[in-house]
Amino acid sequence: MDRFGIAVADINGEVYGVGDWEVPFSVQSISKTFSLALVMANDNDDIWKRVGREPSGTPFNSLVQLEWENGVPRNPFINAGALVVTDRLQTLTGDASTTMLHFLREESGNPDLAFDQAVADSEADHGDRNAALAHFMASFGNLENPVPSVIEHYFWQCSIEMSCRDLAAAGGFLARHGLRADGSRLLEAREAKRINAVMLTCGTYDAAGEFAYRVGLPAKSGVGGGIVAVVPGRCTLCVWSPGLDRRGNSVAGAAALDHFTTLTGWSVF
Repeated sequence: MDRFGIAVADINGEVYGVGDWEVPFSVQSISKTFSLALVMANDNDDIWKRVGREPSGTPFNSLVQLEWENGVPRNPFINAGALVVTDRLQTLTGDASTTMLHFLREESGNPDLAFDQAVADSEADHGDRNAALAHFMASFGNLENPVPSVIEHYFWQCSIEMSCRDLAAAGGFLARHGLRADGSRLLEAREAKRINAVMLTCGTYDAAGEFAYRVGLPAKSGVGGGIVAVVPGRCTLCVWSPGLDRRGNSVAGAAALDHFTTLTGWSVF
């Protein structure tokens, strides 16, 4: 599909965009960033006892490493790690997916954000690999809730539809060192720093090294074609273009972010 949009939200909440920046799309794995932030906001660093912080070097839905590493996923941005985070958010809130939806509505300023029933149903229909990951981790005692509940909430959170404008605004707390849109504190500055660090090293699947080399920003991609990137202290960006490379990242989106950092000189390096 020949679509492209990009939005930039500054730390004061002003959002600017071009192209298809107000067209909603399925956030998919970008949601993993927000679930991790919500868990860390409520649970400090305890989540790191159940999930690692290292790049996987394998596809995002791989089962291979779980066997060798006793059911502890390498990082929170591969599917296994995201399932552990969703599981913890479910324990903390009683309704992980709805909690995330309400948070995204507040941070984006868009009260109309919603789940996409068709996408959630499709995820469930093709969710055998995710179910296998969850059952495998449960066999090692690394899930607190029943597997069907965990994967249901995970599918719902991936189905949320947002535009580049919505996502750039919603991710602003990572550029503001943990401050929410209303000025209240979601995360301590050190916690926001740590999420950004894991985004840089693990946020674009097994292409994180190449992305860091080209773009030089913390980022999280999704197979819906979106990428959210953070310039700490300056802005948050979201780019969307559905054409993906073999690792699941938007081709035009990565190129646009590469061009952006080259033109502006805004990078963490």
